[in-house]
Formats: sequence, structure tokens, C-alpha cells
Amino acid sequence: MDRPAFRLVAAFAAALLAFLLVPADARANSVHDDPVVEPACHSTSSADVELIDMVALSSWNCADKGWRADQPAAWIRFDARSWADKEKPRYFFTRNARFETITFGVLDEDGTLRTLRYSEDMAEPFAGGPVFRLELPEVMDDTSAVIVKIDKPHSVPLLTEARLSFHPEDASWTQFDMMLLALVVGMLVLPLFFDVSFFIVLKERFVVTHAVMVASMIVYVLFAGGLITVFADVPLRVMAVAGPLCWAIGCGLSAMFLVDFLEKDAQSSFMRRLTVATGVWTVFVPGFFALQLHATQPVDDLLYFYTFIPAMVIITAAIAEALWRGSKSARFLAFAWSPIILSSLERMMRGLGVYAGPSQLDQTLYLAVGLEVIVISLAIASRFLAIRRERDAAVTEAELLEQLSTHDPLTGLMNRRAVEERFADLQAQGFDTFALIDLDHFKAINDRFGHQVGDKALVACGHALRGNDERDSIAVRLGGEEFVVLLRGKGALERAEALRQSITVRIARDVEGLERPVTASMGVIELPRASDQLMGFDELYSRADQLLYNAKAAGRNRTCFERLTVFNKPPATRDKPRSKAKPDKAAA
Repeated sequence: MDRPAFRLVAAFAAALLAFLLVPADARANSVHDDPVVEPACHSTSSADVELIDMVALSSWNCADKGWRADQPAAWIRFDARSWADKEKPRYFFTRNARFETITFGVLDEDGTLRTLRYSEDMAEPFAGGPVFRLELPEVMDDTSAVIVKIDKPHSVPLLTEARLSFHPEDASWTQFDMMLLALVVGMLVLPLFFDVSFFIVLKERFVVTHAVMVASMIVYVLFAGGLITVFADVPLRVMAVAGPLCWAIGCGLSAMFLVDFLEKDAQSSFMRRLTVATGVWTVFVPGFFALQLHATQPVDDLLYFYTFIPAMVIITAAIAEALWRGSKSARFLAFAWSPIILSSLERMMRGLGVYAGPSQLDQTLYLAVGLEVIVISLAIASRFLAIRRERDAAVTEAELLEQLSTHDPLTGLMNRRAVEERFADLQAQGFDTFALIDLDHFKAINDRFGHQVGDKALVACGHALRGNDERDSIAVRLGGEEFVVLLRGKGALERAEALRQSITVRIARDVEGLERPVTASMGVIELPRASDQLMGFDELYSRADQLLYNAKAAGRNRTCFERLTVFNKPPATRDKPRSKAKPDKAAA
């Protein structure tokens, strides 16, 4: 991980740790300060056991361990001594989870038992954390206990986090806790927009996988944390299922993301296949038990957590292997996922009933999710920069190869291949003058002064032919000391002659040690501008080469030109034959 990014994430993690170390009562901001009543005892039974059968204390386990949600019925007992000299409780709160029915029995000292039964549809989730509430039967001054029967409970925290309270909004989560949850959701939303932006540029599958993973985590935090109830009334069965289901989907996608994001050589083929299989397993197997069907009630709570164990083990092993292979991306993943794995283990222990803890402990998992998304977003940004550098390097290399394939490496002028491929288009653009140029006595320069001096002369010739009018003239090196200049516009012949004469001046200025001026001969073909019949490069070259030969034969350092006439229909009969082209001698 880059050092600035590491410092940013470390500072954020330190701030979160400081928050978690602050005592809960120091950061509480609840409107009502009435204490909640915790369970005194718990028990389980078959479905046919009634409230009256559970009055005797011998039926109860009053230790804070051994909680079970795999029996047909679970029981909770609240002792009246817990609210002595305080407001009598009126409401029952507990963790969002599926159940079939909840029956309350308020037991008075004289043996009177007032009962009230609720179905799952009657439960009321509200914006006080991941909890729902139900109203109790009337609690009297002589009430000795409140007994609760939960038929087909699907979660141990449904039992361990049960509370009684006087006020209808006195859940155990404070306004500060809910604000922190909203902050985590905000932390998750921003990387989602980053993923969309990155995908527009990268078109990489891991960006899409991460975006869907982040979306599932957003839904998880909204439903598992109860924040969604701030915006909408959601039935309990949806609240109870959406959170665990999205967690299973997000964890499964994280395995897919790991495979897509790591470098190709960071995993063995076996580990890659195993990680993909783990992702599919995690989406479908824990995802199925997250549905909390009443038919699977005896096993779904336990199996939901147990079936996550392969994902934890294999993802940890995959990251360890990638680190061992020197993967830079694996460093990001290890830093991002270590807090989530540890928080998930803690949540698993509470979910399995190993120990009971407050629901605020879930905040550590939510914060770990927020931290993970920030770190992975930094990792994707790092990959984005790396891919962009690779792409820019590839583009530069391709441009260089293109340059080498279409340009002469010595002079930088276009080569014959390039001009032949574009010749028809150039003619259509008006380049109707074809000037073939050859340096005079160039072999003697190479023989007397060496090829290094000869190359300098060729470079100087290229500079001279390139001139200052790149819009209306194109210089080409055909090979050796032979060049072509294509021209268009008015005065093309005069401009071609000026270029030819500038060769001598430029070579004399740029190449030292030559004993005499280096001249050039030129053959020029001028096509009719109005013609719709285009001539090929080879045909024009052949004609210009003959003119160049005539210039050489006439004494060199001169130009021979020919203006062609192209007829779209046979010309009229003439009495005199057509005159031959005459050489124009240039001033030496």
C-alpha cells in the first residue's frame, strides 16, 4: 500500500478505535433515560408447553450461557425485582429475527396470569437500531415476573438481546449510534460512484464485482442496522432476511472479487478454482439459511454461521498464498479484510450463543465494512493508475512501431510504403505534382568521406525538402539518395525547384568537410487538376524517373518536367505531332 494512502486509512482507523473506546454512557444521546430490563432466566421446550407450565423456577436456566434457538419454543423470564421502585415496563424489545408467534404472560403474586399473543406480522420495527417492539399486557404493582414464549425462533440474539422498557422508543441503541450507522452508509455510497467512474475507463470485471459487493453491503447495513426504518416502514420478515442474505451475497462476491483483482500469477490454478467455488458456496448455502424458513428453523441459525467458516478459511489462505507470491494487491486485501474477518468471528460467537453481548457490538462490524470499502477503493484506484500507465506505454510503443513502419528512421520523412498506401487519398486531396529528386554523385561522397558523412548529407537533404510548407508539400525518402516531394496548390513547380536548390545550401551548412557543393537533379510530373482519372504511384514514378534520367544525362543539377494531359474521351485529330518534354536547366 502506498505510504500516503496507508497514513490516511490508519488515521481513520485510529479515529474509529477512539470512538469505540469511549464508554457507551459518555456518548449516549437518548431522549429517555429509563433503564431497560434484561432477562433473568431462559429455557427451551417443545411447542406444546404452555405458559402455566413454566411458572416454576425449576424449569429455568438463570446463567447467562446456554442460549439456544434450535428448539420449537424458547422462553425468557423477566424478574419484577429488576424494575422495583422504577417505572413499570410496558414494551418488549428484541433483535430483528424471524419467529412464528410471541406470547407474553404477566404473572402476579397471587397466581393471576394475563396473556397476550402476537404473530410475526404484528411486530413493529422502528428507527432505534436493529430491533422491533411489542406492547406487554398490563404490569401491576404486585406483578412478580413477565414470561415470554417465542415459537420457532430463528436467532439466538432474538433471545439474548430481549429487553423490557417503559418508553416505546427506549431501545438500547442511541441517536449517536444511529448517526454513526448513517456515516458508515455514506462511506459505502461514495465508493459506489467511484466504481462507476472507474468502469467507464477500465472496463474490468473486478470493478463491476466490487460495485455489486458494495451495493450488497449498503443494503446489509441499512437492514441489519435498522437504518432503513428511518425512510420506510418495512415488515419484520423483510428486515430479518434482507440483512443476513445481503451479507452472504457480499461475502461470496468478495471471493469472486479476490480472484478477479489479484494479479494473474498471485494464485495457483487450484487456489483460484477453490476460491471461485467458495464464492458460489457462500452466496447460495448461507444465503439459503438466511431466508429463515420455518421448515428449517431447527438448523438454519446454526448452519448459517457454520457454513461461513469455509469462506473465512479459504479466503484467508488465498490472501496468504498471494502475499507469499509477492502480490501487491494482496497487501490491500489483507489490510482491508482482517478487521472484517475478526468482527465476523465475534458476531459468529454471539450468533451461536457462545456468549451474550449487546447489539452495539455490531457497530464494529459495520465500521470494519466501511474501512474495507475505503481501502479497496484505494486499491482499485492504484490498479487504475497502474493499468493506465501500462496502456499509455502500450500506446506509445504502438505509435513508435507505426512511426518506424511508415517513416524513414534516418531522416524522419515518410517512407515509400506509407506514401503508396495513401497515394490515392493524397491525389484526391489535390497533391498533383510529383517531384522525384536524386543527389548527384552521392556514391562518391560515401566512398571518399565515409557513410557517416553521407548520412549527415541525407539528413540535411531531408530537412531541406521538409521545408516550411508542410500543409501543401510532403517529402518522402524512397531509399538511398532518392527522394519524392508531392505538392499541391499554385506555383507547385516553382516551389519544387526552390526545394531542390535549397538542398545544396542546407548540406553545405550542416555537413562540414565537404570539398565541393552537393547538388541534386529532379524530374517533375504535373497532373491536370481537373482530371477525375487518378494515376498510380508506380506509373508516375516511372515517368518521373525517366525525366530524372534526362536531367542527369543533360549534366545534373537541373530539373526536367512534364505537364500531363489526361483525356476523358479520345482527343480530336491533330495535324502536328505532340512535342517532347524539354529540360529546364537551373542555375548552378
